[in-house]
Amino acid sequence: MWMQGQIKRIGVLTGGGDCPGLNAVIRAVVKTAIRRYDLEVVGIIDGFYGLVNDVMEPLTESSVSGILHRGGTILGTTNRDNPFRYAVEKDGKLTFEDRSEQCIANMKKRGIDALVIIGGDGSLSIALEFHKKGIPVVGVPKTIDNDLSATDVTFGFDSAVTTATEAIDKLHTTAESHHRIMILEVMGRYAGWIALYSGLAGGADVILIPEIPFDLGKVCEHIRARAERGRKFSIVVIAEGAKEIGGELVVQKLVAQSHDPVRLGGIGHVVAQKLEMCTGMETRVTVLGHVQRGGSPTAEDRILSTRYGSAAIDAIMSGQFGKMVALRTPKILPVPLEEAVGTAKQVKTEGQIVQAAKSVGISFGD
Repeated sequence: MWMQGQIKRIGVLTGGGDCPGLNAVIRAVVKTAIRRYDLEVVGIIDGFYGLVNDVMEPLTESSVSGILHRGGTILGTTNRDNPFRYAVEKDGKLTFEDRSEQCIANMKKRGIDALVIIGGDGSLSIALEFHKKGIPVVGVPKTIDNDLSATDVTFGFDSAVTTATEAIDKLHTTAESHHRIMILEVMGRYAGWIALYSGLAGGADVILIPEIPFDLGKVCEHIRARAERGRKFSIVVIAEGAKEIGGELVVQKLVAQSHDPVRLGGIGHVVAQKLEMCTGMETRVTVLGHVQRGGSPTAEDRILSTRYGSAAIDAIMSGQFGKMVALRTPKILPVPLEEAVGTAKQVKTEGQIVQAAKSVGISFGD
């Protein structure tokens, strides 16, 4: 059992896709570790790649000065390089090896006593595997998709919703001017949180999410009814994981080395073609893509990220290993990593937010 007095140096890494607020978490980790507990901090470069290949550097308060508002991560990141399934090429063929013991050896060589792993379900699943090997680890929930269980909200979500909402605001003016259907495809993987929140905030007419398979005929009826009332344009927000009733997910590509090899994308163009045919209205598609991941975090995400980073160090120093710091409003509390990665958090179809959207006339195609 690790005791508080045995923790002298911690390592921190960012894994998975980048996200607004990562630097704010790193800053809070470093400042809390140094100021409150007099610890040393080691930054692990490019996610788990740096842990496998011993690419690390010391982090001081000067290292994190001025990064609170910056997007991305000063440590770098990757959504590949799982140490338990590490991709290597042998004789021209891609194979996978378990390099977790190499990571542990590198930690020992660097004198790292505990790890803070900032990431989504893939990175936190890896954190759980390291915990099972006896490594003191605490996770921080990061994803714009807001699909991590055990926490009310993940950092990065509010920033992504703000970006998507601003895009909807801009699409409104061109849609109305040209009497078009404007489709905005947003990220979210298998959860519709970004589409739901941005669609509601931006005044969308149709929101299509993975949790509610849609009937395209009902979407067409809704748009035609608007046109008959003199509303000769419509805004449709589609989550990348949405699909028709009885239909299949639209997959952009597969990435073999990734924790989640499926890359969704393209449902917006599929729906656009069908809507143009059934309504006779000109239709345009905007795929927001990685714009949702970039830029400065919102004030809400800066605050949440700072709280998470500070709480992660507190959890380590109180021996709360194998946990993820989670927002259980109004508190940040440590919860078992198993709860965080077991099942994706999806939109409740009968929840108040969906019902509020329907009450103001938004169609979900159901």
